[in-house]
Amino acid sequence: MKLIIQIPCFNEEKTLPLVFADLPKEIPQINTIEYLVIDDGSTDNTIETAKGLGVHHIIQLGSNRGLAYAFSAGIKYALEVGADIVVNTDGDNQYYGGDIEKLVKPIIEGNSDIVVGCRPILKHKEFSPVKKLFQLLGSWVLRRISKTRVKDAPSGFRAFSREACYRFFIYSSFSYTMETLIQAGNSNLRVQSVDVSVNPKTRNSRLFKNIFEHIYRSAGTMLAMYILYRPGRFFFLIGTFFNSIGLALGIRYLYLVFVVAKPDTDRTYLPSLILLAILAFWGIISYLIGILGELIKSIRRQNEELLSNQRRMMYTK
Repeated sequence: MKLIIQIPCFNEEKTLPLVFADLPKEIPQINTIEYLVIDDGSTDNTIETAKGLGVHHIIQLGSNRGLAYAFSAGIKYALEVGADIVVNTDGDNQYYGGDIEKLVKPIIEGNSDIVVGCRPILKHKEFSPVKKLFQLLGSWVLRRISKTRVKDAPSGFRAFSREACYRFFIYSSFSYTMETLIQAGNSNLRVQSVDVSVNPKTRNSRLFKNIFEHIYRSAGTMLAMYILYRPGRFFFLIGTFFNSIGLALGIRYLYLVFVVAKPDTDRTYLPSLILLAILAFWGIISYLIGILGELIKSIRRQNEELLSNQRRMMYTK
């Protein structure tokens, strides 16, 4: 059984040696462990550092294309070189590499397709109370969307079986962490969490400037993924919102006309009827968009299944 430990990097020459110091050299039931560095357009000596550390594989993207693209490139390459399990860890040495054995164990035993390393969020000394709150809230929301039970959804410390790697198609340009969980939940892949340790902080995140940008971009990604994977439910809720207000206006109109209005009055309450018609129109349009979205979703899933099968044939050992 072959394990590839991939490390997406962008200007990590200082932290990469720290990451490699903790990586396992052997794991029970794993015959081969190889390291893969995906260089996302670094302008420092990341590549030279990786070569000096004896990295088995290096991918140079040539320009800074973002974490999601680097992750996808690493998964594709790992399949090409025959990986049975792929572990992703960060180049900033955030995660303790010695816990990789914990990550791969459920996959080796055949009990899981994806294993997420969950950080001690409440006990994390470097997380502010606000960040802890939003980490927990965000993970709760993602559990609802993805139909999984992952406690730390943003964690990038993960292990993937070969079958899981076949099924990943990343559309987001921000981060793969949330999207892969949503895909896993909607593809009936087995997902579980294990508790892992973290190392002291070495630098600030390069994905976002502050917690509010992180919240904004994460919320946008989750909303986009919710629309992409559950369009019928999303637009049904939107349509029901419009129609509920329209129904309330209709009841109000009938009450005003037949109960409140006096026989000798000329008032027609025409503005209420116009607003009711507009709301009903958008409610019906929302339902139709939802139906169209479900049709597109079924076509996309068929295409993804075909691509998954194509990957299996391409990368069969």
